[in-house]
Amino acid sequence: MLKTYRYPKFAYRTPPEIAGGGTLKVPVVVVGAGPVGLGAALDLERQGIPVLLLDEDDTVSIGSRGVCYAKRALEILDRYGVGGAVCDKGVSWNVGRTFFREQEVYNFNLVPEPDHHRPGMVNLQQYYLEEYMAARAAALPGIDLRWRNKVVSVAQGDKGVTLKVETEDGIYTVEADWLIAADGARSPLRRMLGLDVEGKIFMDRFLIADVVMKADFPAERWFWFDPPFHPGQSVLLHKQTDSVFRIDFQLGWDADPEEEKKPENVIPRIKAMLGDEREFELEWVSVYTFQCRRMAGFNHGRVLFVGDAAHQVSPFGARGANSGLQDADNLGWKLKLVISGQAPARLLDSYTEERAFAADENLMNSTRSTDFITPKSKVSRTFRNAVLGLAKNHAFGRALVNSGRLSVPAFLTDSSLNTPDQASESFTGRMLPGAPMDDAPLRDGGGDCWLLDRVGNRFMALYFTDDAAALPAPTLAALADLSCDGIAVEPLVVSARPGSAGGVAVLEDSRGIAAQRYDAKPGTVYLLRPDQHVAARWRALDVSKVKAAVARATCCENREK
Repeated sequence: MLKTYRYPKFAYRTPPEIAGGGTLKVPVVVVGAGPVGLGAALDLERQGIPVLLLDEDDTVSIGSRGVCYAKRALEILDRYGVGGAVCDKGVSWNVGRTFFREQEVYNFNLVPEPDHHRPGMVNLQQYYLEEYMAARAAALPGIDLRWRNKVVSVAQGDKGVTLKVETEDGIYTVEADWLIAADGARSPLRRMLGLDVEGKIFMDRFLIADVVMKADFPAERWFWFDPPFHPGQSVLLHKQTDSVFRIDFQLGWDADPEEEKKPENVIPRIKAMLGDEREFELEWVSVYTFQCRRMAGFNHGRVLFVGDAAHQVSPFGARGANSGLQDADNLGWKLKLVISGQAPARLLDSYTEERAFAADENLMNSTRSTDFITPKSKVSRTFRNAVLGLAKNHAFGRALVNSGRLSVPAFLTDSSLNTPDQASESFTGRMLPGAPMDDAPLRDGGGDCWLLDRVGNRFMALYFTDDAAALPAPTLAALADLSCDGIAVEPLVVSARPGSAGGVAVLEDSRGIAAQRYDAKPGTVYLLRPDQHVAARWRALDVSKVKAAVARATCCENREK
């Protein structure tokens, strides 16, 4: 039991298939109701795909576990209907500080410019996130969420997957067209299918102590190398909600995990850090090791792996749940198009292409962070300390400090789904094909709104103009004719001045922030994917080019008619 949180008990219900003796047939089954499995189910439900969601437990995760949710993950959670709850309950922050011994040597700001809807990070104990997502899933008619339903076998065929599911009332059979495995780092499904992960296990141990205390520490990330209260090791401090603070102490590989978790050993470490006068209570304690590894491919026939089931990283940088939510975001729209027959199954190969690239980027950054934080030789420790000594006064030293490069969305610039910029058209800025979209404040009629709240979950064409009311009839007709082989493309006009554009939705960009972030001139067009990544862009609207880009983004270029 925790002092600040009461765990919910989700109700088990006898599956009707047990009493009826029949087989349950569903388009998609998701196994694992953690943040990533819940995200996958919510994503598909929004797109009209019924989902069976199974979990062998009946509550949320034990202990705070995941803590930091990055701006991109918050924007995805907004589309799932829980982003507001997470931000309202959590602790928002943008600034991180790094200390060497007793001196601050480096700090950063995750969102250095104004006018973004969501902060760089929100700290919130994972059990809250899961509770909000589970409540959302339970309220939606398209998700059949079953607790205490354990998958005990899985068999894959050419046209689907067959699962045996064990409950306290007996075993029943599920036949699904597709299976999404979100069952965690140890993934029983991965083992049942004889698949494996490859990578590196790090020979170090860290103590997590969640501490309840009243403290006026700012909402920032603080990281210490070789502090006087924990010499020779590193310490990380995060503020969470409910007056809970997460403290990570590096212990070294030789530490005994069971001994280190005992309160009589944890409390002296915390007192050395906070001082004897600071009152606190232990909320939760754990010792962990970590690994950086991934599967060779994330799509295996009719089985698709997401989150920790597909890839694992060290906790430095908050790349676990954040990356997993981006997996679900990348997969959902592709699977929907395949299920509906609007795209060929090979579109799912791009799920592995894009998210394996993102996983490799996370693994590289996570490994580099770990090597810097936990040097394994005298030479590497000497180099690390020299860098920290230089960082306070020298920019090149600060660039080398690595206390965990924090989670950022992957720029999928080499994706086969992108339509490259035309050589004759030049753009500046970061919104190139493959980029995750930047947000911007806009106005819709008389009210304020955000760009990312108006896009996503479908293909859209963003058309920039100075004056929506002055758009000629041929342009309006072209904007209404962008759909490609049954895949709808919804137009959205962004105008410097208010006005209407026939039947096309218009957002006002009177301050020019959206135009600046997208390097947009009048007539500029952006094709947006359902997961809010840029698919293509042009300086002028050409219907044939937009349709060709949609075909490329859905692997329909060479599909037989």
